[in-house]
Amino acid sequence: MLGLTGSIGAGKSTAANILRKHGLTVLDADAAAHTLSRSLEVQTEVARQLGPQYVTADGFDRAALAALVFADPAKRDVLNAILHPRVRALLGQQTAEAAARGEAWVVQDVPLLFEGDGWRQMHATLLIDAPLELRTLRVMKRSGLDRETVLARDAAQMPAEQKRRLATVVVDNSGDEAQLEAGLLEALRELGIRE
Repeated sequence: MLGLTGSIGAGKSTAANILRKHGLTVLDADAAAHTLSRSLEVQTEVARQLGPQYVTADGFDRAALAALVFADPAKRDVLNAILHPRVRALLGQQTAEAAARGEAWVVQDVPLLFEGDGWRQMHATLLIDAPLELRTLRVMKRSGLDRETVLARDAAQMPAEQKRRLATVVVDNSGDEAQLEAGLLEALRELGIRE
């Protein structure tokens, strides 16, 4: 298992798409969480512990829930305690299915990989990184969030320098997509995943 992660705006999703293009199975923790948000069990827990106003007919009011958990670390811990074990179980099941198909490597795209202990189960970890100012501008452009909101969300994550120390390989994403792709292919060679 290769754990793929990166701070907000680093380009992790773009990296995941490039890895898919090169034939790797990439499992997405955010997509798993979104799927789980439609589960009655998860909706009931979120309504009970955080409030029914955060639950909608098709999952969560994601904007309201994001505003809550990024403003209140204790609430974020509650949400993570509800979702993270279930996400890990679903990704584990999907990884086992890929292994049964004979895939030698599976990428798990996990935004908060180092914030929990999931990285310890990985055979290697790949961090996508870029300078804070560039990441901030990307998120502001992509999501329409103001600078303070982006910086607050970044501050809610593990500092990038700490992630760099934990990662097996770091790929810089300060340039364009072609440079990111070249960096990823070099990382895959370094990890022995591709020739």
